[in-house]
Amino acid sequence: MTASMAKLSVRGANVTYPALQHGGSVVALKDVNLEINPGDFVVALGASGCGKTTLLNLLAGFLSPTQGELLLGGKPIVGPGSDRGVVFQKHALLPWLNVMENTEFGLKLQGVAKSKRREIAEKNLELVGLQDFHQHMIYQLSGGMQQRVGIARALTCDPAMLLMDEPMAALDALTRETIQELLLDVWQHTHKMFFFITHSVEEALFLGSRLIVMSPRPGRITHTYELDFNQRFLTTRDARTIKSSEDFIRMRETILGIIYGDERAAGEPELIHV
Repeated sequence: MTASMAKLSVRGANVTYPALQHGGSVVALKDVNLEINPGDFVVALGASGCGKTTLLNLLAGFLSPTQGELLLGGKPIVGPGSDRGVVFQKHALLPWLNVMENTEFGLKLQGVAKSKRREIAEKNLELVGLQDFHQHMIYQLSGGMQQRVGIARALTCDPAMLLMDEPMAALDALTRETIQELLLDVWQHTHKMFFFITHSVEEALFLGSRLIVMSPRPGRITHTYELDFNQRFLTTRDARTIKSSEDFIRMRETILGIIYGDERAAGEPELIHV
């Protein structure tokens, strides 16, 4: 099975952090089940402390479940791997390397020949609109451009999946909207699985082909929504009309009601098509 065809499965995942000196253990995730197929853009949303980042760390292999299993292409996830690219909230780029060197860094570690890794990196930098910035140093770039480099770098090893931990949280509102649109273009171009966490309901609805809402600790998936707002954007290129539409606003208010105390969040997971 090729990386592009690999499905990700989370089965009965629990995460319990051990007791600290003056407190009991903390159950961060409880009985999380999730299937992500090639071409899915899954967004996780929930109040602070609901376990979104813990779930992303499981998928990245940074953390092992206390119970349950995670499979990618039928194989257990037992640690970080080149089949999963991670884009962090802070770009985590290497400041002593230029844009091209940062983008090709993963392939360099794998021993890929310079000409080949440059060819791949060039294509990904063009995909994120940085084809004219190969030699720039990271400190010469704006925050949005730095995140573009992070996305290009994550793509360069051709992972089956991109994992994104609030990558736009530190960006200004206008740059954030631009990067949202860029991500959808990258998603459409690559057909990769995306797993994205955010605190923004509007961002979640706009980006996701599927939205999962997580409960406060212990984190579990309480609601699942199939969405098509991202496809509407890719067809119309009109983000403002989509975000101001009646069904988008109605869905936003529904999700806010769940996050801020709707009693249904304590019930069984439900699947809703929009």
